[in-house]
Amino acid sequence: MQAIEAEKLELVRFSFADQHGVLRGKTLTAAEALGAIANGVTMTTTLLAKDTAHKTAWPVFTPGGGFGIAEMQGGGDFVMLADPAMFRVLPWAKKTGWFLCDIYFTNGKPVPFSTRKILRQALARLEAAGFDYLAGLEVEFHLFKLEDPRLSPAEATWPPQAPEVSLLNQGYQYLTESRFDQLDAALEPIRRGVVALGLPLRSLEVELGPSQCEFTFRPQGGLAAADTMILFRAATKQIARRNGFLASFMCRPGLPNLFSSGWHLHQSLIDHQSRANAFAGDERDGLAATGQHYLGGLLAHARPATAFATPTVNGYKRYKPYSLAPDRAIWARDNRGVMVRVLGENGDLATRLENRVGEPAANPYLYMASQIYAGLDGIAHLRNPGPAADTPYEAAAAPLPKNLGEALDALRESTTFRLGFGDAFIDYYVHLKEAELARFKAAGADSADVTAWEQDEYFDLF
Repeated sequence: MQAIEAEKLELVRFSFADQHGVLRGKTLTAAEALGAIANGVTMTTTLLAKDTAHKTAWPVFTPGGGFGIAEMQGGGDFVMLADPAMFRVLPWAKKTGWFLCDIYFTNGKPVPFSTRKILRQALARLEAAGFDYLAGLEVEFHLFKLEDPRLSPAEATWPPQAPEVSLLNQGYQYLTESRFDQLDAALEPIRRGVVALGLPLRSLEVELGPSQCEFTFRPQGGLAAADTMILFRAATKQIARRNGFLASFMCRPGLPNLFSSGWHLHQSLIDHQSRANAFAGDERDGLAATGQHYLGGLLAHARPATAFATPTVNGYKRYKPYSLAPDRAIWARDNRGVMVRVLGENGDLATRLENRVGEPAANPYLYMASQIYAGLDGIAHLRNPGPAADTPYEAAAAPLPKNLGEALDALRESTTFRLGFGDAFIDYYVHLKEAELARFKAAGADSADVTAWEQDEYFDLF
């Protein structure tokens, strides 16, 4: 409250990350925001029933709202309560502050569909087992020049038609100076904004595809890393649009000659008492027993976990052999064709697992929670990850789901994730994503290629 007054802010945004990892919220005048910090900001519960096209997937005006939950009935209110630790002054919006919020029903009960709460619960379960979670982010995305935002009334369909864009550079010159320099002017305001927000930016890199780049971030504790991903995506999209660009975290945009983008999640466990890296050791492939069992859990539950790591129809078109993306549940040391890459030599204090399965549109709270529950199961049951796969696209291993429907089928039947997330949340999430999948199929859009449906649905949303 002192900062709002000292900075002479005029507006304060209150936001929460929805079920898709998209920020939703309200903007209050600074005078009203001072009271809202203590009392919260009301929102409609129908937001929790929306799929990726903002279509309501439950009969909210029936008893229990279709959820069997009285608080979800009739499109009533829930409350966003600001997390003071997440307060920021936005560098790109004049005299504007911002809060990330947690969400509660008006009677004070936590909203069971809060994905930030879901990750907190997973972290608490991990702490009870004696560990803390450390995560580092490598996030690929596309940055385009915005040519036509499609603002004519005829183009304001539901979902709206995807904007038209052009490239900022050609591709196929991975990590070259000249290509990076072509992107630098467009990346500069994004970089400055991300740093001004206090996010632990580590590097900016030019990727193999046209107009494709990658930001990496230093490791953080689990909730902080997930918050960083949420704020990074929102900041990047907002800053880009204000400067005449469009940033898209859609996995594989439906434009000629583009490459898929991934989100590589680096993770390790820290012993809660000694503060030592529980994965570092001189045992098998430099991975201590705890790390081996955690890895075994990631592989054993790879198929159902994919529904959280790759939650869109579009993301499954990235899983192709010989493409630097995984297509089966395998691991190896320092091999970019596997699902999980083990990094760190014997005794290396930075030893970690890099899961390469995720798409940049994933909800980070759910993605990380799924990793924790899979890894904890591996530790509890001493799961063996099996041999390293030196030929990742030929090794005998369980295939990753070929599409969102397969992933949802696996998730529905997963005892481990039902025990971790709870039956109610798994059923909620499967229902939500099946509504999205049904619209895709109803459009007659099922294709191995990226369809116009996917472009309209995801290109500007993520």
